[in-house]
Amino acid sequence: QVQLVESGGGLVQAGGSLRLSCAASGRTFSSYSMGWFRQAPGKEREFVASRRWNSGSTYYADSVKGRFTISRDNAKNTVYLQMNILKPEDTAIYYCAARSGTAVGNPRWYDYWGQGTQVTVSS
Repeated sequence: QVQLVESGGGLVQAGGSLRLSCAASGRTFSSYSMGWFRQAPGKEREFVASRRWNSGSTYYADSVKGRFTISRDNAKNTVYLQMNILKPEDTAIYYCAARSGTAVGNPRWYDYWGQGTQVTVSS
């Protein structure tokens, strides 16, 4: 059974940084794509970043491009989201997700989800 467990959220001032982690277990993820999504109160879940597990190709939402970086550690079976120059509008619950196949931005195409981790950016 696939399990995704996020960690690393918290409260940070605008301009600060956080690194989110997503520990994946339950199968071999070499053929999977991993995505980060976020959901702010009253808003729909939106795409943040994604990548194929075994590929260097990464994809970002325009709103985070140049500030966020998605990466993975094979040995730890963990995907990271490094978030720099955080803004108050980045405040949301951040979710890690996995799907078999190519990296896409539509959350409906992801099969497995973590429980989410809260990120709050104060102005």
